Amino acid sequence: MQKALMQASAHDHLVDRLWKQLGDDIYFSSIVANHQHMMKLLVEATKVGNVAFLIILIRSYPDLIWQVDKEYGSLFHVAVKHRQERVFNLIYEIGVLKGNLASYKAEGGNNMLHLAGQLPSSDRLNIVSGAALQMQRELLWFQEIERIVPKSLIDDTNKEGETPRDIFARTHEELQKNGEKWMKNTTNSCMVVAALIATVVFPAAFTVPGGINQETGIPIFLESNWFTLFLVSDAVAMLFSSSSILVFLTILTSRYTEKDFLKSLPRRLALGLATLLISIVGMLIAFSAACFLVFKSKASVPIRIIVAAPIVPISLFVILHYDLWFDIFCSAFCSDWFLFRSQNRLFNPSCQQRRLLRKLRMTIKPDIMKELRFLIGPKKRGPIETSYKQSCKSSV
Repeated sequence: MQKALMQASAHDHLVDRLWKQLGDDIYFSSIVANHQHMMKLLVEATKVGNVAFLIILIRSYPDLIWQVDKEYGSLFHVAVKHRQERVFNLIYEIGVLKGNLASYKAEGGNNMLHLAGQLPSSDRLNIVSGAALQMQRELLWFQEIERIVPKSLIDDTNKEGETPRDIFARTHEELQKNGEKWMKNTTNSCMVVAALIATVVFPAAFTVPGGINQETGIPIFLESNWFTLFLVSDAVAMLFSSSSILVFLTILTSRYTEKDFLKSLPRRLALGLATLLISIVGMLIAFSAACFLVFKSKASVPIRIIVAAPIVPISLFVILHYDLWFDIFCSAFCSDWFLFRSQNRLFNPSCQQRRLLRKLRMTIKPDIMKELRFLIGPKKRGPIETSYKQSCKSSV
């Protein structure tokens, strides 16, 4: 912990010294060249999502938030264009002033919503699996920026006479078609599996293991607990496989509009996959219970291996599809919270360090504690935070 704390403090001081040295090196250059050089460095850091570097600089030089370039716009314009949500989330920490930043325009008269309507690079699209989930992520970006920009800029046109909605529809037309194709292919594959499970477990309920008593018509193993487990798991597999087929059928009959990609389709796909997994588990448990009922009297058959065998296919199914499952369920139920939220890192630079100090208080010598407190320093309120609190008080 002590090593990590010292490394974090050293990293902060190193970035600060490099920035000051950069300013000293170009001090004798023109003001325009100075501004362009600084802005280019900040833009490159924003493009790659180096949010730690930007936070350190903004804490030391709060005016960097308001730096605007005619070509790139502000740092948040660059973050929107390159879909760097970690950098963009810093805008929520400047309070009511974020509307002023969102009103700035970049090259070509494009405001922040125009940039959200443009299609990002493939490396930023491919951070989620599947064209349908990529389309949903793009819609979430456009919807979030639409909440932030002033109402007068929502239908504003750029120099080419295009509104943000026009740009989004034109650039995302191919992605929407690919999303529809990916969703249908995935749904068809899963529906085939669900139909096979239903075909297998339905007759299994009437051809019970061990057979039935020819005189009474009652199953021979009716009083056995394993027989009860067989019937329950077989019924679960039948019901959930049928439910999965119906859910996937609603996906195939969807209109595939932009609104459907936002919430409806991801949640239906997540529900269909969940019911499909439950039906697979139920089918395998029914198989193990039936094997135990038939072979429990034969000591030569490794009953324990047969009972534990379903763990292998279930584990393989979950492990091999983990990334896809994670993306689908996050997109379906946690997309809004997962993407855009304030993490309170800009005005609380020492929270993590102070937690480490409290943990190390009993183990570090007093002289080392003094040095650590000197490196961290007292918590100070930045100019932007001060202006934000003043604006809140004045509004009240």
